[in-house]
Amino acid sequence: MAGAARRPSRRAFLAGAALAAGAVLLPGAAQAQPAARGRVVLVVQQQGPSLAVDQAIAAHLRRRGFAVDLLDQSAAPAAAAGAGLVVLSSTVAAKSVQAGWRQLAIPLLTWENDLLDDLAMTGKRLDSDYGEAGRERYLWLVNAPHPMAAGLPAGSVNVYARQAPMSWGRPGLGASIIATLYGQPEKAAIFAYEKGATMDYEALAPARRVMFFLANDTFTNLSAPGLRLFDAAIDWAIGAPDTACVTARGAEAG
Repeated sequence: MAGAARRPSRRAFLAGAALAAGAVLLPGAAQAQPAARGRVVLVVQQQGPSLAVDQAIAAHLRRRGFAVDLLDQSAAPAAAAGAGLVVLSSTVAAKSVQAGWRQLAIPLLTWENDLLDDLAMTGKRLDSDYGEAGRERYLWLVNAPHPMAAGLPAGSVNVYARQAPMSWGRPGLGASIIATLYGQPEKAAIFAYEKGATMDYEALAPARRVMFFLANDTFTNLSAPGLRLFDAAIDWAIGAPDTACVTARGAEAG
């Protein structure tokens, strides 16, 4: 009938619906940010020569969804109250670190081998119970089923892009050893204590404790497998889901 409004075609209807839906997610519109995976306190030497590497670590953790606070080595352990994980960088000077981190009931990860005895994670003898190897590139993965192995197979793993120093320790009987220096099985490069496990000096771990093999400037030298191991160590220490298993389950589902 002339003058009567025409009914919209199906094509026009669908186009209008698409435009309406698009209006909800316009490009550039504010979108909800993912919730932080937990708060990490990174203890560093803030006036030290390797601060840029510590800042790179903090930036990496933030990209993974963690909230990160940098504290100077002089900070008291009480400053970490409410954190999900404390990370003690090897850029700290052990003599400048305050007492009390050993008793802290918060998960803790470190690569400062000179603090391992203070944390009761190893004995006290330098170059026997803990130390640093000068030029290394490979680890020997001995506990592949553990979440901190990041789904990598047992055996040799190239963890550095080029040879560089690695920290190591000889943990107590309650530790889980994940990897050792290549060809040096007595030197554990990645190891951990579960909460309540017996550490050295018959001390009980007040929360999870992890030793990782980095040195002052070697985070940016990690290979892709090395970075996977770092992320897995952080996740296990803070109690995050096993990302290697989650990825594997997702692949199976696909």
